[in-house]
Amino acid sequence: MSWPHQTGVLPRRADCFRTRADIAEALDAAIGNGTAGRCQVLSGVGGVGKTQVAAHCARCAWQAGEVDLLVWVPASSREAVIATYAQAAGETLGGPLSGPERAASAFLAWLHPRPSSGGSNGCRWLVVLDDVADPSHLRGLWPPSSPSGRTLVTTRRRDAALTGPERSLVEVGLFTPAEAAAYLSDALAVHGRHEAPEQLAALAMDLGCLPLALSQAAAYLIDADLDCATYRTRLADQNTTLNTLLPHPSELPDDQAVTVTAAWSLSLDQANRTRPHNLARPMLQLAAMLDANGIPATVLTSPPALVYLTEQNAATPPYSNTCEPPQTTAEEATSALRTLHRLNLIDHTPKSPHRAIRVHQLIQRAVRDSLPADHTESCAQAAADSLMAVWPEVDRDTALAQVLRANAETLRSLTGDALWRPGPHPLFLRTGQSLGETGQVTAAREYLRRLVETSHSRLGPDHPHTLNTRRNLAWWQGEAGDPTGAVTTPPRSGWGRRAVGRARLVDAAGTPAGAAADEPRRVGELSQARLEPTHRRTAVVV
Repeated sequence: MSWPHQTGVLPRRADCFRTRADIAEALDAAIGNGTAGRCQVLSGVGGVGKTQVAAHCARCAWQAGEVDLLVWVPASSREAVIATYAQAAGETLGGPLSGPERAASAFLAWLHPRPSSGGSNGCRWLVVLDDVADPSHLRGLWPPSSPSGRTLVTTRRRDAALTGPERSLVEVGLFTPAEAAAYLSDALAVHGRHEAPEQLAALAMDLGCLPLALSQAAAYLIDADLDCATYRTRLADQNTTLNTLLPHPSELPDDQAVTVTAAWSLSLDQANRTRPHNLARPMLQLAAMLDANGIPATVLTSPPALVYLTEQNAATPPYSNTCEPPQTTAEEATSALRTLHRLNLIDHTPKSPHRAIRVHQLIQRAVRDSLPADHTESCAQAAADSLMAVWPEVDRDTALAQVLRANAETLRSLTGDALWRPGPHPLFLRTGQSLGETGQVTAAREYLRRLVETSHSRLGPDHPHTLNTRRNLAWWQGEAGDPTGAVTTPPRSGWGRRAVGRARLVDAAGTPAGAAADEPRRVGELSQARLEPTHRRTAVVV
């Protein structure tokens, strides 16, 4: 065998590969961090390009003559790691080796520094462990810390077990908007396609600047002969699944093995098998209905959310075939959030309570696409109930109110009829009230005007919800300085004051004070199958 030597095959350089200055700087900083610089763990959600970054680093080190031995290890399973170590042992050590386990151990021992050679075995090595699926797969298989060696790891995980005094975590994030638009421009130009810069920038944002999604979308545009504007229109249609806007697995670019949605599905399956079992998937389903830019943690650990998690757990083995599962606790719900965070499916930042949970918009889309229609409706109802459960009676915290409204608007835009059956959800009116309470009276007026039109169209002019919304509109028209509109807006004469169910409608003066206090904000029997049209949701007042 001659030196330098390579074991394993590096993935080919992606077309239109872009060097990412921020990651290069982070790696340089990590390398200069003493012994921790001898092992860097590249962590990020599936599709950000971790493998390409690692391959670029390895290729540069090899071409610069900085390593004598380069070992590329597919690390999705413990067996794969052992097999590659055994192969490296056979190629570098020579001689008979009795089985892969012993060969792998012999290779790791050979990598250890040797005192007789001044702390080095004389070989400069780089071991790349690509796509570590579980930290436990590397138990006893981590390359040693050595002044002559370096280890690079790629993983979707960010568990504490992956880092330590001798290992540093390097987060691999999304492209910047400029990088994403430039990538799309380059990828299309290779095929003689040129799009307006504003369309490229808009498509990059629609795809959340995720490198793998950009790559696969560009391939789809070329193969389907679509322009960006047409593709964006299809992408915006929530009735179109994301998978139908990506290449078939046999047509993926850059030797990619899976579509972007399949990559996340693997992570979610793994998260759902982690304790607390069977809670990660329904938790992500709830988060997929809400604002990608920030969800309060209290929403996803509220009583309605816990009911949803319990019900979904009940539908999975072993409970689906035997007994009822125990009620999910808030602590278990938080653990499910942490599991999703560890697998990079969400970002959970408890120190930012109003926006503690963030989810990539395409992950949300893929999760929603996987839900049957009836499941989508129950999930939407649970998300709406969860928002109502944590919404204060009076919006004194304007920042929290803004976040809750953003989540309510996202939910409304995604759910179609789901929040109108069997009756309109109180979240609609609560959102309008919140706008007014926080001083945005003009916005409250316009919001309620649209809600009146929608309620009129869906329920009819004489439905209690339509009438109640008109009275709320009249109130905020008056507050917005439109007394004439306030006088002409109330419903036909003779309506007066009426009670419907447990909710009390506003009186003729149009003031919602007092009525709001009468409406219970906490969700009661959330597990009941359906609600009657006269249920309190039908005419809840703000």
